Amino acid sequence: MSKKAVKATLTSAEIEAQTAAFLKSGGRVEHVGKGKSGQLTSTGTKQINLKSS
Repeated sequence: MSKKAVKATLTSAEIEAQTAAFLKSGGRVEHVGKGKSGQLTSTGTKQINLKSS
């Protein structure tokens, strides 16, 4: 018999607790403006073309 894989999901309470611990340890959250990715360089398109040419 095989065991079912446990889903890796976080509740909002768990995320809030992790965020609080991160900030308490000196971590910083940087605001990224709307429409910005926060990435410095672009690695190209991530679109997949399913139609053959």
